Amino acid sequence: MDTGQRSFPSDLPIARPGDDILSLSTPLPLIDEDRLEANIARVQSYMDAHRLNFRPHIKTHKLPAVARQQVEAGARGINCQKITEAEVFAAEGFDDILITFNIIGPEKLERLVALNATISGLKVVADSFETVDGLSARFAGEKPLTVLVECDTGAGRCGVQTPDAAADLARRIAASTGLVFGGLVTYPKARSEEATEAFLAATIAMLAETGIACPIVSNGGTPSLFSGHLVPSATEHRAGTYVYNDRAMVRSGHCTLGDCAMHILATVVSRPTPDRAVLDAGSKALTSDLLGLSDYGHVVEYPDAVITGLSEEHAVVDLSKVSGDRPQIGDKLCIVPNHTCVVTNLFDTMTFHRNGVVTRVERIEARGRVW
Repeated sequence: MDTGQRSFPSDLPIARPGDDILSLSTPLPLIDEDRLEANIARVQSYMDAHRLNFRPHIKTHKLPAVARQQVEAGARGINCQKITEAEVFAAEGFDDILITFNIIGPEKLERLVALNATISGLKVVADSFETVDGLSARFAGEKPLTVLVECDTGAGRCGVQTPDAAADLARRIAASTGLVFGGLVTYPKARSEEATEAFLAATIAMLAETGIACPIVSNGGTPSLFSGHLVPSATEHRAGTYVYNDRAMVRSGHCTLGDCAMHILATVVSRPTPDRAVLDAGSKALTSDLLGLSDYGHVVEYPDAVITGLSEEHAVVDLSKVSGDRPQIGDKLCIVPNHTCVVTNLFDTMTFHRNGVVTRVERIEARGRVW
């Protein structure tokens, strides 16, 4: 008897090593192994040359396997943005983790206590007395937690606003039960090395006057990567996007399109007019982030094509400036996204390849870990 029930495949198709990437179902993010390895080596070589510790931010890839590649190349510790991300990486054996986010609320604090008991090198940040006092109240009687003062050196996001305020907060941490002062951290405005150094150096000097050491001075950002040596007070640098790179990093001058390891493989599903193509990769695959750009991705095979708009599942491509042959229904195209970090959080798996042949598929273990 027909019960009306129907069976469906339980999972989406997953690529296998040896598959040709053009045989894969789309939309699908792809990582070029050669470019990935070159990006890791290039940045680590710079950090080593300038004797800077390098702490990669895992928000770009959210993959323990890629973090291991970074650590094996010479990185010292990792940077996470949320507790749940850090939990994933701690479970995979990573022991030196900095969480660069103000942690507030009893549920998060409970998980932070448990995480701190699990690994030896956990560090967090704070930019207010309220955050510090909340941490201290929960960590009293527990294994002490290392806390760094977050400083706003020009980016205009989180962080204390002056060296005086940074020194005051550092003293509050040092005097708080359950806490250990670990140093300073900043995510600076790009190309603001002089102002960043002035802020950090002034804070360090004030702390030295009261006998407070500043063991870690953590500078950050991919756009500021290769000018990190211009902030001599910094002991380490943090960056995430560099590992894959994207159009925003190309625009900033950090890299070229040839350094972009991530592509989104998409299929042409409609050609409504001679000057318009529609792809199966919308905002749920490419993200709607513009980051100051005027369109939504670079089409590798047709550099003059312009992705003018995204709906959830469709990308509309203007072909009016494309001379010669134009893409046809069923063609597969590679797109360099505007913002690679967001793309990672849109998919369950990441497919890696070398010269168009799949090498591995990694489950994005820290996907969706947003608190």
